[in-house]
Amino acid sequence: MATRPRTKAETLAWLRTISGELSTQTLKRLEDTLPWYGDMPPSRRSAVGLVAQAGITSFISWFDDPRSTPWIAADVFGAAPRELLRSVSLQQTLQLIRVTVEVVEERVKDGGEPLREAILLYSREIAFAAADVYARAAEARGLWDARLEALVVDSILSGEYDDELPSRIAALGWHGHGEVAVLVGTAPKQFDVDQVRRAARHMHADVLVGVQGNRLVLVIGRADPQAREGEETIGTSPALSFMEIATQLEPQFGAGHLVLGHEVPNLVDASKSAKAALAGFAVARSWRHAPRPVHADDLLPERALAGDPLARATLIHRIYRPLQAHSTELATTLWSYLDNGRSLEATARELFVHPNTVRYRLKRVSDVIGYDATGAREALILQSALIVGSMSDHEVQPRRRVV
Repeated sequence: MATRPRTKAETLAWLRTISGELSTQTLKRLEDTLPWYGDMPPSRRSAVGLVAQAGITSFISWFDDPRSTPWIAADVFGAAPRELLRSVSLQQTLQLIRVTVEVVEERVKDGGEPLREAILLYSREIAFAAADVYARAAEARGLWDARLEALVVDSILSGEYDDELPSRIAALGWHGHGEVAVLVGTAPKQFDVDQVRRAARHMHADVLVGVQGNRLVLVIGRADPQAREGEETIGTSPALSFMEIATQLEPQFGAGHLVLGHEVPNLVDASKSAKAALAGFAVARSWRHAPRPVHADDLLPERALAGDPLARATLIHRIYRPLQAHSTELATTLWSYLDNGRSLEATARELFVHPNTVRYRLKRVSDVIGYDATGAREALILQSALIVGSMSDHEVQPRRRVV
């Protein structure tokens, strides 16, 4: 004698009767089949169990009234604490859904075709609901990260640090360590921040990105390859200089000048590199054939003429003072050589020495301060240093008060 199919009301009553059994079997199956579930702390296992139980309860309510689909996400995921989203990935959530659906299907396989179809339809809806929950969370986190990153970059550019800066940088997942340099250029019309991060990652570097109007600012730090385990790091040596990194990042910028600030020991000192890069970017157009990228220190003359105190101090302390301290003879030879249009013969006549002596002294100048006076650009930097340095030596002293 054929068994009479259950009515919907009878099926609902039966499902409510076995809901506790389904929850128990689901939790056992989770522990048996999902290693990450067993490794969780008890509180989080309990939260995952609440999600599974809520899913079963919500299915019964949905089977009673399929129009309740929009409330699935609130019914199921509302049972879990907010921090669960941060500890359970979307992939793990889908594994949880699959196990739960498998347990329910096995238990109600004799419940009739309408019930099996309902389970399939509900599992699809719950999977979409889970994806929507995680997508919204990721979008919110992305917006928050972007605002936080903009705040950090603004702090670096302004040099206005507070005690919370290290924690903000850590929250952004900064993997840089040691030296840092700031790169400033023009923002492209269509800027892909993810492409910039991928390019930096392939060079074992990390970046903080800031877009200010039409200006794009990158704070670059060398990243420990071990800190990004599992990510691609092929094709580039980890020993790249900051200028080499800037050269490979150059296509990510818009048309115009691209200026790299000097290297500083750590992220806390990045404002010094940023100030140099910004000052160089402001005057880069004054050098007709400036390379792209160009080092901010190669723009010291233009920066000093524009009133940049950092450029003046750099010219004095890196070039003028070391040269004066080493030998006034070298300084005098350099003055004469530059004043005579970089002519060895004219300099030799003025100093009453042989041209080879002048050549030797210029070589000594290069050894002492690292700049070659025979090159046109470096000669301009050296002459600017001599002018600024001599001005600093002859600044008007405060008048002594007459008694």
